[in-house]
Amino acid sequence: MDFPRSAAVVVAFIACASLAAAQPAPAPKPAPPPAPDVVPPPLPDVGSDPELEPQVTIIKKDTEMVEEVRVNGELKYVRVTPRYGKPYYLVPSGNGQTFLRYDSLDSGLKVPMWLLFSW
Repeated sequence: MDFPRSAAVVVAFIACASLAAAQPAPAPKPAPPPAPDVVPPPLPDVGSDPELEPQVTIIKKDTEMVEEVRVNGELKYVRVTPRYGKPYYLVPSGNGQTFLRYDSLDSGLKVPMWLLFSW
């Protein structure tokens, strides 16, 4: 009775081995395309366009330094650096008549930063 059971195990082993050997080999990776002989034209130099460069006007006073930044003639923001203290920014509101004060020009997105190790 042990003989048929062991024969079944041997047959099952051979069947599994033949299935594993019959699987196709992985396809080779395609070769990267050849480098083009044509060199693309250089990008336009936007640094030389005076309309796109910010125009900074610096006004120094006894108690502070004011930097006005304009792009294409439009006031974008004013950076005020007091003699003592941290600098802040004045950004014109939607109507352009009033200014909103910001401590920095970041977008408000705060990335979590945790202290993991300390020596």
